[in-house]
Amino acid sequence: MAEQENEDRTEQASEKRLQDAREKGEVPRSRDLAGAMIVLAGVTALLTNGQQMYGHARQIYRLGMSYPREALFTDRLPLHVLSAAGHEALALLLPLLIATVLGTLSAPILIGGLSFSAQALQPKFDRLDPIAGVGRLFSMNGLVELGKSLLKLGFIGGALVLLLRHAESAVLATGSGSVRAGIGEMLTLLGQAGLMFGLVLGFIGGIDALWQRFDYNRRHRMTKQELRDEHKDTDGSPELKNRIRQVAQQLSRRRMMQELPKADVVVVNPTHFAVALKYDDSRMRAPRVIAKGVDVLAQQIRLVASAHRIPLVEAPPLARALYATTQLGQEIPSALYVAVAQILAYVYQLRQATEHGDPAPPPPRPEVDPDLQGHYREP
Repeated sequence: MAEQENEDRTEQASEKRLQDAREKGEVPRSRDLAGAMIVLAGVTALLTNGQQMYGHARQIYRLGMSYPREALFTDRLPLHVLSAAGHEALALLLPLLIATVLGTLSAPILIGGLSFSAQALQPKFDRLDPIAGVGRLFSMNGLVELGKSLLKLGFIGGALVLLLRHAESAVLATGSGSVRAGIGEMLTLLGQAGLMFGLVLGFIGGIDALWQRFDYNRRHRMTKQELRDEHKDTDGSPELKNRIRQVAQQLSRRRMMQELPKADVVVVNPTHFAVALKYDDSRMRAPRVIAKGVDVLAQQIRLVASAHRIPLVEAPPLARALYATTQLGQEIPSALYVAVAQILAYVYQLRQATEHGDPAPPPPRPEVDPDLQGHYREP
């Protein structure tokens, strides 16, 4: 059953899946790479600061073995010696501490990035199950860990044996020289051994880091159904989105119909298009579209406009151009200024004629660039 589930996980993990894993403290980590970085940092600090560290060590030894005779008769001698030795010890260990801290931080940054999760600190009592523990020993990850341990034992042991064989003559010759020279030779050999140990461990850690990254991505793969479910949870189901869209359209139409009685004119194509315009020269730079619609909605606009005695002016090219170029609440484009100005002038003349009982003026036939009609342009 588990093998079948793994075979179904063919999709790469999504960003949300990986982010959820990071919040749980699940990030790729390599203990071998971390150990190698710490060893290399420590050995580098020892090799580069060896003379200074040796000087501080000698000073600590001198503080404990040499002091003036008068100091024996004062009670401040122990405090003085401890304080001075503490400062020397801090100066001795500070480079090593800084190097190891940097090495500790560099390994997580290289493979998975720094991450802190409170969930990772919570106790997991299922790990105390002995049966599950035996199962982990014989799992793929357990076999990989066993292989890495054997690889480390073989490589590191072989490298150190080769180093000792190479330095065999120098080691045997230390007994014939001075004590200081012998100590220096041994420290050099230990530094070389530590450096070789770190390099070999770093090589193994690099391979382990690649494996941990691969295994992390493999364990977090998703099935196609999980991806669909995640998209549904993130973006919402299509039915819900359609419902939200319908409600938004209904609210927009309701607000549009409430604004429609304020219109100065409705430009119509006899049956398909209706666009309501409002112009207030004291507050607007250009006429503004406050309602528009096609087919059934255009018919509703016409009925509401007739009920409020708003003039309906037939100008099919202009109606199509206004519908195609202008959204609700927007001012008309400058390319339609002249055509709309003719319509508004006609509405003003019509009102004057109605008030004085004069015959209605002839309706205008404004010319409109066919390109402004977009795909609503008549063939």
